[in-house]
Amino acid sequence: MTGHEFNEHFEYITGQCREMIACKAAHYTEDNDRLHNFAAARNLQGNTLLQAIAGMMAKHTVSVYDLIRKNANGESVSRDMWEEKIVDNINYLIILWAAINHESA
Repeated sequence: MTGHEFNEHFEYITGQCREMIACKAAHYTEDNDRLHNFAAARNLQGNTLLQAIAGMMAKHTVSVYDLIRKNANGESVSRDMWEEKIVDNINYLIILWAAINHESA
């Protein structure tokens, strides 16, 4: 893969991440707090904000591993499914980064 091809993939997937995170914000933001659901999960579970995010992120990570296993076993995995799970994972890492910065502010 050339650098140009890689950059095209990078631009595409980060654009999808931006689009998805903006769309989800409308559903999961309360009182203009983008971390509201994670803070609520933290309170319900009695752990930290980062632990709450990690717990939710684990589900998405398992989904990626499941797709990798299916692919290795010769099962068909659609490009749309790959994209959905990869975008979810990238966005959870972005949310984690935002939370780390929010806590240290």
